[in-house]
Amino acid sequence: MNSIESVTLEVADPTAADRFYTEALGLDTRIRLRASEAPTTGFRGFTLSVTVSQPADVSALIDAALDAGASVLKPVTKSFWGHGGVVRAPDGAIWKVATSAKKDTGPATGKIDSVVLLLGVADMAASKRFYLEHGLTVAKSFGRKYVEFDTGSSPVKLALYGRRALAKDAGVSPDGTGSHRLVINGDDTPFTDPDGFAWEPAAKTAAL
Repeated sequence: MNSIESVTLEVADPTAADRFYTEALGLDTRIRLRASEAPTTGFRGFTLSVTVSQPADVSALIDAALDAGASVLKPVTKSFWGHGGVVRAPDGAIWKVATSAKKDTGPATGKIDSVVLLLGVADMAASKRFYLEHGLTVAKSFGRKYVEFDTGSSPVKLALYGRRALAKDAGVSPDGTGSHRLVINGDDTPFTDPDGFAWEPAAKTAAL
């Protein structure tokens, strides 16, 4: 297992969610949707991060998301690392849009450079070991705080972050119970990681 073809979000209204992800964020090829009423409360343990090339694109994507019904968790701000903002989609998923660039080089392009799935984990060492045993290799690591895996040219990248740190970065409480309402679509046999995140072969998910 060394790639993520897409992620499936379990939502109450797939039609509305499809409209949001296609029209507001332009993510129709990387996000799949599945109808679900699985109970979930509070932080669902993950965030999705969209990386773009310049501040104008951050603002444009955040504005489009808000116009389509998202709510602000963190407004777009400038920091020492660049520009970024965080929103909660109408289906409840948390999205961060960010760039490392400090200045614009032109008008917003709407182009997304990468999508990263960040999983909030309880035990970084155990989760890192689990994914290494499942065939991934580490691309970047900061001790027990953050691990990013090498997923090659995958449409979606994968990283691990401590659950509390991830919730703080998103601007929400780390408390939450119930379903993650997330399925990760990979290229291997199905499995569930130590934090309860489920993986399914992409072909199986596409057929649902």
